[in-house]
Amino acid sequence: MGHLTLPTRLSVAKGTSVLIARIYPHASTLFFSDPLSEFTNYATDMYDVALGENRDLYDQIMEKDDLLSKISALETYFLQKLKKNETRLKKVSIVQNLSQELFRHHQQLDLPFLARNSGLSERYIQKLYLSNIGISPAAFTSVVRFNKSLDLVLNTTESLTTIAYDNGYYDQAHFIKEFKKFTGITPSASRNSMLKNDTNLQHAVNIGF
Repeated sequence: MGHLTLPTRLSVAKGTSVLIARIYPHASTLFFSDPLSEFTNYATDMYDVALGENRDLYDQIMEKDDLLSKISALETYFLQKLKKNETRLKKVSIVQNLSQELFRHHQQLDLPFLARNSGLSERYIQKLYLSNIGISPAAFTSVVRFNKSLDLVLNTTESLTTIAYDNGYYDQAHFIKEFKKFTGITPSASRNSMLKNDTNLQHAVNIGF
């Protein structure tokens, strides 16, 4: 599953076991050769990516009898991919440093400042994000800001107005619009769903990083 910027839900058959490996956005390119933008807002069958390798991985995992053995097989696969793609580490480190800067100043994107501070051109930064994370720096900033606001909505009693201004939204209306774009429901609906733990809440919590 690529990076999500839209309300997304995957369904599986009853009784299915799910093993999830979550990769940092800036590190995904170490394990997949295709530009990450091709995976954004999509769930792609691994059989369609590096067919031979992934079929072998699937067979190895399914042959294991217990969860720890399955995890070990998955870790071995990722370590092999990491060793194979060591030449990409420099770009990954650059994206990681840029992302940390955006995390620190998540409220608004200042691309010219980011370019001056890193010694890179704005165009190159845009290209790095699309190929290594799958979304633009502006979209990345929006997701980071949303995640910070989501945590406050679900885990505090702060007013929506306070949350909006504290996270750099223009006003409460702007915050609600952006929140609904990511989740499909409003912040107040998410907060109410948290109390009932109903299915609508999944739209809010299964998004972002």
